[in-house]
Amino acid sequence: MTWREQVREQVDAWRRDGVFTPRSDSWLTGYDEDFSRRLGARGWIGLTWRGRGFLDRFVLTEELLRAGAPVAAHWIADRQIGPAVARLGSAKLKAGLLPGIEAGEVRFCLGMSEPDAGSDLASVRTRARRTDGGWLLEGQKVWSSHAHRATHAYVLARTSTEEHKHQGLTEFVLDMTSPGVTARQIPDLRGPGHFCEVFLDDVFVPDWAVLGTVGDGWRQVTGQLAFERGGPERVLSTYPLLALTMAAAGPADAGRVGELVARLTALRRLGKQVAARMDGGEAPIGPAATLKMLGNRFEVDVIEAARAVPGVPRAAIDEALLASPGFSLRGGTTEVLGVVIAREAMGAVA
Repeated sequence: MTWREQVREQVDAWRRDGVFTPRSDSWLTGYDEDFSRRLGARGWIGLTWRGRGFLDRFVLTEELLRAGAPVAAHWIADRQIGPAVARLGSAKLKAGLLPGIEAGEVRFCLGMSEPDAGSDLASVRTRARRTDGGWLLEGQKVWSSHAHRATHAYVLARTSTEEHKHQGLTEFVLDMTSPGVTARQIPDLRGPGHFCEVFLDDVFVPDWAVLGTVGDGWRQVTGQLAFERGGPERVLSTYPLLALTMAAAGPADAGRVGELVARLTALRRLGKQVAARMDGGEAPIGPAATLKMLGNRFEVDVIEAARAVPGVPRAAIDEALLASPGFSLRGGTTEVLGVVIAREAMGAVA
């Protein structure tokens, strides 16, 4: 039995047994700590630093998203923080975090965007100033999904102001129970949801919790964005709705549905190429940005197709529709991704 067959068999069994209810956007809105622990017990979290690699994780996450499984509780830690800690973290940081991530017990939120620094991360204003044994962080972060229930946060902060804005940035890992941390939910169309704002009021972070090199945060974070932008979640957020649409489609819908299937095939191939390059030690920033930009458009088009096919459950359409405004924002706006792709193309030409 192949790795994909093993995963699919188990995930389908969980769904049939009522362990979870399929839903669109499950990697961000499907929050279930018990399900994350269930995956952790099988060794299915942390594949990329435990010897299995990004291609194996690609297969695993494809099957989870295909089924609409609730993976949000561990997603950020597994996708990008764990690999970054494994590569750049101190021995104490690795020992303190990686086993908990692998077990589904350590849950991360991202402290990147700010009120005046969304996709332009080089404009962050959160400050970190030196103190005995570490740093004191002061500032505000926004759009930090699940910060109100995360155990830890990744924070990008400015440790110096004398250089160009792309310099003087540093990555930190902080405990969300630290004094001075406040997380508040941001209501959306569905009420209080996963988005949060995080306030940091002289939050102490020890030196061993600095991720990588002080002042090298810009180079580090741009490489890590390939992890964030290049995965199957940028394509499969609305796959449960696509499956319902294909099941309800008649002969008159064949062209519309066939086009979506063809696009999905191409996007999946690009996603596998990104994963293979990461397994080779690369940070394929341009291809990952391309996957996210094209994938977000595909996810929206799935919703539009579903609305045109009679028999698709209205509740499933509404669920995906309410999530859709965030598709082109999270992980970088479409406009910023266009700039990333163009710059890489110009570099290739030059």
